[in-house]
Order: sequence, then C-alpha cells, then structure tokens
Amino acid sequence: MTSVPVKTVIVTGVSRRVGIGYAIARQLASVPMTVLACSWSPHDAHQPWGADPLGAEGVIAALREELPEGAGRIEHLAIDLADPAAPGRIVATARERFGRVDALVANHARSAEGGIGELTAGELDLCWAVNVRATLLLVQEFAAQDDLDGGRIVTFTSGQHLEPMPTELPYSVTKGAIQQMTISLAAPLAARGITVNCVNPGPVDTGYASPEDRQALAVRHPQGRWGTPEETAGLVRWLVSDETSWITGQTIVSDGGWSLRNGVPPRTAASPSSDR
Repeated sequence: MTSVPVKTVIVTGVSRRVGIGYAIARQLASVPMTVLACSWSPHDAHQPWGADPLGAEGVIAALREELPEGAGRIEHLAIDLADPAAPGRIVATARERFGRVDALVANHARSAEGGIGELTAGELDLCWAVNVRATLLLVQEFAAQDDLDGGRIVTFTSGQHLEPMPTELPYSVTKGAIQQMTISLAAPLAARGITVNCVNPGPVDTGYASPEDRQALAVRHPQGRWGTPEETAGLVRWLVSDETSWITGQTIVSDGGWSLRNGVPPRTAASPSSDR
C-alpha cells in the first residue's frame, strides 16, 4: 500500500498558549501534519496582555507536550515579520527542514489602537508591513515553489468589512485590506489548484480583554459567550484539507452570530450561557 505523504504547513502567529495560532498548530499537528510554527514574542511584550510567561521556546515545548501519540512534527522559527526579508526566510526554512510546503496559514497580526486623532506615520507603517506586506510576500513565496502540486492558503481578517472599528485604525484598516485582497490572490492561483480563503473568527477569547469587557461582550453576543481558539482552529483545519479544493476566494465569517446581532435581543448577565 502506498503511504500518503504528510502535509507540511506554515503557521504564523504562534506565540501565546491562549492564542488562535497555538490552537491551529496543535490541531494541524494532530491530523497529523508537519508544522513550522512562527512567532515574535517582542510584539506581545509591548501589548497590554503581555508575552506568554513561558517565552517563545517554552510555548513550543508546551505545544509539543500536548500532542497525541503519532502527531506530526513541529518546528519553530522566531522571526519579525516587519522585516521585508522575513517571508522569504520563513518559506526557505520550511523547505530546508521539511522538503516542501503544502499550506500557509497567515495568522499573524500587529495590533495597534488609535483613532483619527492619534494616528502616527510610524504605527501605520508598522501595521502595513506586518499585516499586509508580510502576508502578500508570504503568499508570493509560497506560490513561487516550482514543485507545488495544489496548495492551501488561509489568511485572517477581523470583521472590518462588517462594522467600523474607529478606535483601532492602524489595525482595522490593514486587516481589512487582507479581506479585500482575497479574491485578487485567489483568481490567478486557481488554475494551479491553490486555494486562498480568509477567515473572520469574530470575538475569540485569547486573553486580551479585561474581565469587565469579557462579560460585557458575552451579554451582547447572540450565543451569550465568546468564541474559542479551538473553534477557529477547526475551521482552518478543514480549509487546509483535501476536502476544500472547490472553495476559494471566500471570506468565511465564523463568529457565532456576532455579525447578526442587530435585532437580536442581548442576553442578560444572568443567562446560563453568558459564562460558558
């Protein structure tokens, strides 16, 4: 019997155990797939939520420990996607270690607050470099593989095409660009069997919200709760599988009904589902 080669995948944004990238890497490795997990902890260290206390290597060690028997191999690369050379290094590293790359999950993001009165050229440039330029260059490097037989690309937006985010302009504008670029990337790659899809995960509890904000959003959500990283990871696992060769150029809203909440009565704080 001929064995089926294990797929290899690059996953960016794997820096915190409570994050979406961590859950994606864990689920894909469990399939099993071989994963190059990319992270940049200095970004988190300057955010209100802070870097994972285990550090970058500790996060990867914890990830490996959680995998079931027979899981795929996980390698790690700490790299700053603000560097224009980083996307090329990521794909080259994955090919050096694994021989090929079958899928790319561009989960990384630079987060930045600031309304119209607080904008700075420096922050706009950084968000553009990490969120937009790095994603485009990663797709370019991935698609440039001469031996690529089909392939899967998954990018991430945050729902900016559905509602305004006026207090996070550097972040929201650049993440919105990712949603807008989806069809323009998917069209030229379709003939090669490479799919490109974008995920809007909605409000996912990754430890960035205060307890008060967490409860306030849960009450407003039609399901009375936040999403989990595992729910988003399950969607990504499906999108990089062989089952989705006929799906491309789509932005998939996976938000538990958050974008449908207009006209939906909010949950009360006493609702049994509000603290799930």
